[in-house]
Amino acid sequence: MSSASRFLHLVQAASGGTAQPPAEEIWERLEAELRAGLSVYWDTAGQVLAGSGIRLTPPVEDYFSLPRNFFSALFLYAYWRAALAPARRTFYVAVNQCLRGMVTGCDNLLDDEYKATLETDLPAGGTRFRSVLDIMVSDRVLFQLLTRRWEQGEIALEAVRRAAAASLAALAPSGAQEAGEQPGVDRRLPPAAVLRQVHHFKTAMLFQCTWAVPEALGDGGHPAVSGLKAALYDIGMGCQVLDDMVDLLADVRGRRHNYVASLAAHGPWAAARDELARRAGRPPAPDEVRGFLGHYPDLGRGAWEAAQGYLERGLLALFAPGHRFLAAPSAAFIAARIGAHRLVAAAPGGTP
Repeated sequence: MSSASRFLHLVQAASGGTAQPPAEEIWERLEAELRAGLSVYWDTAGQVLAGSGIRLTPPVEDYFSLPRNFFSALFLYAYWRAALAPARRTFYVAVNQCLRGMVTGCDNLLDDEYKATLETDLPAGGTRFRSVLDIMVSDRVLFQLLTRRWEQGEIALEAVRRAAAASLAALAPSGAQEAGEQPGVDRRLPPAAVLRQVHHFKTAMLFQCTWAVPEALGDGGHPAVSGLKAALYDIGMGCQVLDDMVDLLADVRGRRHNYVASLAAHGPWAAARDELARRAGRPPAPDEVRGFLGHYPDLGRGAWEAAQGYLERGLLALFAPGHRFLAAPSAAFIAARIGAHRLVAAAPGGTP
């Protein structure tokens, strides 16, 4: 099975569709660029760590896999839609992996979890410093990538400074929003306010940050870029609403903003609202979100439909006209990857 077939099989599994030859040709090219860009990041990380006493180990088997890098593939596709040259697209894959390493490391520390960006010989249980190292190394890899292009005469030194500043400016609003929630929130915002005041910064703008460095380096001038950024924004918003479904009870216990909790607080679901208040003081139970939303199906369906609306609009705008057959299965893959597909009856494979 060719690499292009793997991608198309991945996103079409939910719908049973068949590949269109033009899509196969393009995805074969883009998947090679994705692998090349991820390899540049990994190899540069090894150079950064040289002499530190910490050894980079070979990447795990799924490091280059499409399920693990699905959003990176969508970002790369956006660069193709904006007619960026292949070498630039590969470069920005590596840049985006730097941003991903910084964001993931910060999320790990904020949420007391661990999702690896780099594999090293540090003790497996030392997850906090592993996260710190992922952030430090990713930041230095980004610096290396930018200065390497300056050394090769491709960009000016001022462009290096501009791109470095742009990367921070793109990531900081999401972190600032997370910091505002850390002490806990005292009231449930209306659902529209959660989208506008919280998820706008928390996730939607993060999906647009993949254009921060290209724009700083003069690669954002194509007339399609503004529409592609809007498409990525909608995809990010849909992802966050799905995350809110999965994290509903954890967010209620942690006194964090949550779109589903706000629907319950401000909609015709008084019983659900009271049940959430009672569960806030209870320890977590297995599969409790599925059970809760199964008991209040209209609440879960409302969140699901909001998320699907964002994803459908974003994916249809992202994909070229001849590739829009990929939109619905891509949305299904995203929902399954996040874990929201099993929470409501309206979802493919959802609760009956």
